[in-house]
Amino acid sequence: MGHPEALPSVARDRAGTVRLVVILGGLAAFAPLSFDMYLPAFPELATDFGASASAIQLTLTSCLVGVAVGQLVFGSLSDARGRRGPLLVGLVVYTIASALCALAPDALTLAGLRFVQGFAAGAAVVASRAVVRDLHSGTAAARFFSSLMLVNGLAPVLAPSIGSAVLEVTTWEGIFLVLATTGVLLVGAVALGLPETLPRERRREAGLRRVLAGFGEPLRDRWFVGHALALGLAVSGVFAYIAGSSFVLQDVYGLSARQFGLVFGVNGLGILVCGQLNRLLLRWTEPRRLLLAGLGASAVAGVGVLAAITADAPLGLVLAPLFVGVATIGFVMPNATALALTNHPHVAGSASALIGTTQFAIAAVVAPLVGIAGRDTALPLGIALAVLGTAALVTGIVVPRPRVVAP
Repeated sequence: MGHPEALPSVARDRAGTVRLVVILGGLAAFAPLSFDMYLPAFPELATDFGASASAIQLTLTSCLVGVAVGQLVFGSLSDARGRRGPLLVGLVVYTIASALCALAPDALTLAGLRFVQGFAAGAAVVASRAVVRDLHSGTAAARFFSSLMLVNGLAPVLAPSIGSAVLEVTTWEGIFLVLATTGVLLVGAVALGLPETLPRERRREAGLRRVLAGFGEPLRDRWFVGHALALGLAVSGVFAYIAGSSFVLQDVYGLSARQFGLVFGVNGLGILVCGQLNRLLLRWTEPRRLLLAGLGASAVAGVGVLAAITADAPLGLVLAPLFVGVATIGFVMPNATALALTNHPHVAGSASALIGTTQFAIAAVVAPLVGIAGRDTALPLGIALAVLGTAALVTGIVVPRPRVVAP
């Protein structure tokens, strides 16, 4: 296949930069695509397997746990072996696991295979952030992460609609075959179009001591911990929405699978729009101010969703704050990620893994709780959005030391 073009040409050439945005955006969208596409099939899976809502949501939780663990493994590997090699291994394993998911005979087996699928997807999530940190820092990194949302922001927009379309012509098994095909396409894109951004002289030695040191350094930095934890809580609110929205909107409020896909897509479009608005505002405003604005809006929206559900308000009064709460992650994610990674360029893979693991570890705990009261109430979802949004705002304000970060 040959070696891709050298890193300097990517940094200078506009076409190379666009290609990098597309590939890294696809990698960043890999995990959300895996979570979102089969959401419209939750009721069908519950019927097919004769399982409860919580049992089906366990297949989402296991994937979240897999992504969290996978990022820790692939993050340290990428700092020691470079970005491309571990990434390609992860993509191949993901493709195989996705195909096997289509053959699962019951919910428990599917949950196990989803763990493997998520573990392998962790390589893509780590690489998408670490490569950006290899090339950019500070505001430039925040702008690049916002650019990636042009691609990965389409995942929540298109995934449920694609899943609904697949369900109209086949069964839930077809969704996992589509994911396997996506894995094949990304293997080709990375092999042919993604350069190695971590030269050999910048790689860290392998070994348990070096791995632990790579994780320990950012964990001792309050600036990193504060932004990573605030991001993890905010993103977990989105995952609570992902885990509960299918049952809430279809079973509680009576939407069809197509209508659910439309609502989910509109909310995903909001993420994309906010991400690009964030990119424009970064020309005049520093990332931390935009981050706190996004966290504040998300917290208010979460409380609004809970209030509307508690008051048994019409669906429209639930969907409006829900849209705000989901869309504002477009401000939170690029800025929090860039700020957290700023001071740790030489362990970008490990730091990236810790950011992602925080997100998915919290989400793995929250996701099954959304369905704990059954399929006939939206109250757990409202509580989760209000609590996580408020906690993210408080964490983002209190935990990081108020100081100027390195350029």
